[in-house]
Amino acid sequence: MPGLALDAIRRSYGRARLRRQPWEPLWRECYAYALPQRGYGLGAEFGQARRYNETLFDGTAPDAVDQLAASLLAELTPPWSRWFGLRPGHEVPAAERPALAAFLEDAAERVQGHFARSNFAVEIHQCFLDLVTIGTATLLFQEAPIGETSAFRFAAIPAAEMFVDGDQNGHIRHYFRASALSVTQLRSRFPDAVLPARLLDEAMSCVEPRIEVVEAVCHSGEGYRYVAFLAEAEEGEHGLLAEGQFEQPPFITFRWVKGAGELYGRSPVMTALPDIKTANKVVELILKNASIAVTGIWLADDDGVLNPANIKLIPGSIIPKAVGSAGLTPLQAPGRFDVSQLVLDDLRARIQHALLSDRLGPVTESKMTATEVLERSGEMTRLLGAMFGRLQAELLNPLLSRALAILRRRGELPGMVLDGRVVEVQSRAPLARIQARDDVRDVMMWLDTVTKLGPQAAQTVDLAGTARWLAAQLGVPDELLRREEPLASLAGTAALAGPSHAGS
Repeated sequence: MPGLALDAIRRSYGRARLRRQPWEPLWRECYAYALPQRGYGLGAEFGQARRYNETLFDGTAPDAVDQLAASLLAELTPPWSRWFGLRPGHEVPAAERPALAAFLEDAAERVQGHFARSNFAVEIHQCFLDLVTIGTATLLFQEAPIGETSAFRFAAIPAAEMFVDGDQNGHIRHYFRASALSVTQLRSRFPDAVLPARLLDEAMSCVEPRIEVVEAVCHSGEGYRYVAFLAEAEEGEHGLLAEGQFEQPPFITFRWVKGAGELYGRSPVMTALPDIKTANKVVELILKNASIAVTGIWLADDDGVLNPANIKLIPGSIIPKAVGSAGLTPLQAPGRFDVSQLVLDDLRARIQHALLSDRLGPVTESKMTATEVLERSGEMTRLLGAMFGRLQAELLNPLLSRALAILRRRGELPGMVLDGRVVEVQSRAPLARIQARDDVRDVMMWLDTVTKLGPQAAQTVDLAGTARWLAAQLGVPDELLRREEPLASLAGTAALAGPSHAGS
């Protein structure tokens, strides 16, 4: 039975490789022009990296990718603040909510502490770079050994090593990571594995070979089955290295946007790729023209016959001409109008617009009015709203679910699950707080209007409930709220909803 299961996983791995092949040429171009330092040799021999930066002449796209990835890190998972919270779900009785809220606040602080002490901020930024460039990124979430400062350990998986497969709806169910390891690394990674004799013999050679190893995490029933095996096994070898079971998959694959029926995501770099390639070519031609202008092309007398096929118009070249002849004479246009810089400026503006650099980048004006700040925040919400919803479902929720599972297995937290009914996730990322601030502003305007209608209208306001709702929307810690209900009098309504809050 284990042998049959391994054969089925091997076939699933083969299907995943075939499913990714149509995307690889597009990924190569995206990496070549937008993220050359991560330009792995997709589809090439395993372990070989290609250098694409030798043909890159324009740095607009790489700079815009860096800025957008940094904006995602600051707006979704800022390392200097807590970007999530845990709160009671809708099925929790009202009498039990205060006690449960205090407990969940403490649990969230503990989880955030493990994230802060780990390498999460470094690795998630690498994932955001891949996400912006090719639209798909994978984060490996492992449990750290006992004794380390954090229970979490993360690694950004290169796109060249990751293969996924899913159902007809585009949901990812199977994860495959193919990596090249030496025999020494293989023994360290899988100490209990029985390696084939041929590998042990090859390890004795001067040059230790690299062996392709596949780690598969496949959805099975209520959990995920883990199997590690050799990608190439000879006849009579099962190739099995290790196997196990996961409650949640350690691989977290998330996408920027996804087309209907597609499994891999699409990125803003793909949208801007025609302009990126054109701008790169324009800069290349400008540099070639500049080199000719600096070094020049020279004419020299020659008694022989001119052969145009042997002429090379390169900087510093000498072109022979017959004695007394004018040599090569360019056709002079009636007027000269250099449009290269105009075209280049337009291309760069479109690239920055597609990669959101002109709208999410740093503020260049030294002074901005309150209205301009609100408009900029609203525009950020509109631009990243759809993407934020996908990342909430594909990145943040699985990330917290696995974090709770690890801490629950270690005994640091009791058995609680993010089911949305008893415990649910509250996003406290800066991007999510923009909408919360808009809701708070609307409520404050309503309070200001109600107080102006007179005492009878003001009696409809529940001050205690309003204050607690405002605290929840603004992310105020529960320990700052009084447990007993204050008197809901009308005297403080006007002070709570002063005119200065109406436009804040």
